[in-house]
Amino acid sequence: MKILFIAAEAAPFIKTGGLGDVIGSLPKALNNEGIDTRVILPLYSKIDKEKYNLKFLKYVFINLGWRNLYCGIFETKLNGVRYYFIDNEQYFFREKIYGEFDDAERFAFFSKAAIEILPHINFRPDIINANDWHTALSIVYLAILKDKSYEYFSRMSSVLSIHNIEFQGRFNRELLDTLFDIEKKYHNALIYDNDVNLLKGGIQLADRINTVSETYAQELMYPYFSFGMDRILKIEKNKLLGIVNGIDYQAFNPNKDKNIYFNYSKTTYKEKIKNKLELQRELEFEVNPEIPMIGMVTRLTDQKGINLVLEVVEQILDMGTQLVVLGTGDSHYEILLKELEKRRKDKVRALIMFDAILSSKIYAACDIYLMPSKSEPCGLSQLIAMRYGAIPIVNRVGGLKDTVQPYNLETKEGTGFTFESFNAYDMLYAIKRCLDVLYYDKVSWNKLIKNAMSYNSRWKKSAQKYLEMYKEIEKTDLIS
Repeated sequence: MKILFIAAEAAPFIKTGGLGDVIGSLPKALNNEGIDTRVILPLYSKIDKEKYNLKFLKYVFINLGWRNLYCGIFETKLNGVRYYFIDNEQYFFREKIYGEFDDAERFAFFSKAAIEILPHINFRPDIINANDWHTALSIVYLAILKDKSYEYFSRMSSVLSIHNIEFQGRFNRELLDTLFDIEKKYHNALIYDNDVNLLKGGIQLADRINTVSETYAQELMYPYFSFGMDRILKIEKNKLLGIVNGIDYQAFNPNKDKNIYFNYSKTTYKEKIKNKLELQRELEFEVNPEIPMIGMVTRLTDQKGINLVLEVVEQILDMGTQLVVLGTGDSHYEILLKELEKRRKDKVRALIMFDAILSSKIYAACDIYLMPSKSEPCGLSQLIAMRYGAIPIVNRVGGLKDTVQPYNLETKEGTGFTFESFNAYDMLYAIKRCLDVLYYDKVSWNKLIKNAMSYNSRWKKSAQKYLEMYKEIEKTDLIS
């Protein structure tokens, strides 16, 4: 079996969030299962061609409406996976990956190029797996080529993976003719609420759709979680499957992580406390092993629940805790957090930045990891936190519900603490329950750390489910 991932980002080349982590890890896990898995990415100017040994293969031209566009093809191999990069400086020599005025045109070009270069790189995948709205058009372009009876593409099937349905690629419908070069028979698939909606086109034309957790797949049937897409997903629900993400155990390993002060493992987890003491010194907190440290590495948005934290932050601090927040986001929350730090310098640090080294230090140092998301397709932070022995406190939505087992005081089973509604005081009560165990029952607390560090979030388990999905598509195609 041959699988092609088409995505807008992938670690370690370029990453802005969870999508980059998944595309940096899942293909490698599938390759380890004996599957020829390859990835196509845009060649952004921020990607270091020398560092990753990118080699120029050839160039072709891609027709997009009235435009005949240069398309350079680069290649490299990393961790057993072959990566191809689409080069066009007009579209990808930018300061930002997303959020440009011409994103519709940029990713239409990339999606079309990713399909049309396949004969030129001599790769004929059985399954094309597009990811989020940026590459949803690749599924549409594949459908057009198959409809025109191009033999090279005739046996290829398609999957659309939805990592976050909030972002759908919505644009003015006039772009269909002038920009995307889409034939009229496909217009209905791409029109939604009188706009072009690229994600919707991918949903309707893909052979399968998957989301990044089982619970999120169920939640998308409801308007609260679907951002308006539930009407289409209910029609296409027989194609929809939820597969929870994993994490790269080599990249996230407290026993070998060079970014943290002291390494430790599940059997030497008591060394973890040394990381807290060192981070307390670095952040100029009171250095005291008995003070619980709560960490957050997050985007500062309503969706991530930072508003809940700010609503009851004084009560959280009054429980004797220290709070460390690392991330960027809405300027409103950045300002409020810096004001909070200024007011409560003894207990709060607001680190308004993204810093991979500092994030590792926080996971390794904090006792508790707070993740009160309003919605969470899967979430990777809670998985990393558990891997590092930080006890997660989460809202029971999406992948958080699927991955964090509520702690049971009687049986001592569970990996974290949860609350059931997006409410600051429900979250506060979960924090109190967690702190009660930490303060008053050290034996149970140590057992809880071991439980969390024992949770299996390896990609191997999830890769097997992707493989089952791909095989089911092939089986269905053979029958049809």
